[in-house]
Order: sequence, then C-alpha cells, then structure tokens
Amino acid sequence: MKKIVLFASGSGTNVENIVTYFQHYTEITISCIFTNNAKAGVIDRCKRLEIPLLCFNKLAFSASNVLQDTLLALNPDLIVLAGFLWKVPQKMVHAFPKRIVNIHPALLPKFGGKGMYGNHVHKAVRDSGERYTGITVHFVNEHYDEGAIILQEKVAIQEEDTVETIASKVHQLEYEYYPKVIEQILMNYG
Repeated sequence: MKKIVLFASGSGTNVENIVTYFQHYTEITISCIFTNNAKAGVIDRCKRLEIPLLCFNKLAFSASNVLQDTLLALNPDLIVLAGFLWKVPQKMVHAFPKRIVNIHPALLPKFGGKGMYGNHVHKAVRDSGERYTGITVHFVNEHYDEGAIILQEKVAIQEEDTVETIASKVHQLEYEYYPKVIEQILMNYG
C-alpha cells in the first residue's frame, strides 16, 4: 500500500481532486492532510471526505521536530504540496529526499519564488505579456520553486484573458495532471 500525505494552506480544491482521483485505488491511500491555516477551507473538505487532518503552527513546522517526527511515524511514500504556501525546512527535505512534490501555477523557472502564488502569479504572467502559462510539477528542495522539474504543461493566453480566466485555465491543468503525476511517481517508487 502506497501512502500519500497532503499539505494545503487554502481552500483545498486540489486536495479534494487528488482524494477523489485515488478514492477507488486499493494500492494507494491518503493517510492524512496537514494544514498550517486553522481557517482554511480544506478543513471542511477533510471532514466531508472523512480524511484525517492535522493543523500545525510555524513552531511545529520549522523550529522543532514535532511535525517531522509525525511524518516519519506515518512513513508516507510521497508528501504532496497542494496549495501549501510555506517553504519546506531543509531538515524535512533531507528526511524525505525525492519524496516531496509541489505544483506551481506557472512555467518555472519564470514566475517562481517567495510570494509567487495564486493570483500573484497569474497577474505577473498577464502583465509580462507572455503568450503561454501553465503548471510545473517539481520535487521540493531547500529553495522556493527550484527543485527538479517532473512535468510542465502549458496553455495559451489570449489578449482578452483576465487574471481570473488565466487562473481558471491553470486550475484545469492542475486538476487534470497533478493526480496523474502523483500516481506515476508512486508506481515508479521503490
């Protein structure tokens, strides 16, 4: 049985999409969902989906070993960041090498780094005049959005596109490709 742990900071649409994708798999399970936001929409989704949830603060995440020890006890095959906004501490990256993945709502290396998430990214893409945007699934390392790229998919930007329409296009790519990439990593792992 392959085990996934998900991290989210916001509404949890990607979390729900991933949970739904794997709900009928007998060889893959979602062990737990972690959030750093006690008011995140992902909490209600976890209740409805009947997935265990753990809410943590900055101290548990980066200044102590509490969260890392909890993860080690769960022994996940893959840690999936799904709208998680904090930078993963170096000690956690080293404890789970090539076992933490993230999805970024742009074609890295452009439009990555601290503060580049959600509509901030889509606005920067639109304002730059880029003709394409997309998603990047990558392994997590010690730096924001600099880990080895696993997959990129792109979509055209039309002149009339707004930040909201760009976000919608990117979300559709996320929903289609992120679960498939997770599955591929798990099937090729170990």
